[in-house]
Amino acid sequence: MPRPQGFGYARHADGTVEIAHRGRAAGTLRGGRAEKFLAETAAGDPQLVMARWTGAYRHGNERTARDHPRNRGGRR
Repeated sequence: MPRPQGFGYARHADGTVEIAHRGRAAGTLRGGRAEKFLAETAAGDPQLVMARWTGAYRHGNERTARDHPRNRGGRR
């Protein structure tokens, strides 16, 4: 799996965490979810953690799956 890039996050005084992808807002976490996210980023690769939490990542197999004979539908 290629490593995601372009993610960043900002912690605010009220405990809110904002996650951005390439400068655009990708998610906002509050309370316990924000604390859990911060713990995960400290323990692992922050780029992978942010990609997983926002759902803004790809597995790299979309094109292969689309072209598989069983997924072509009416196309031949």
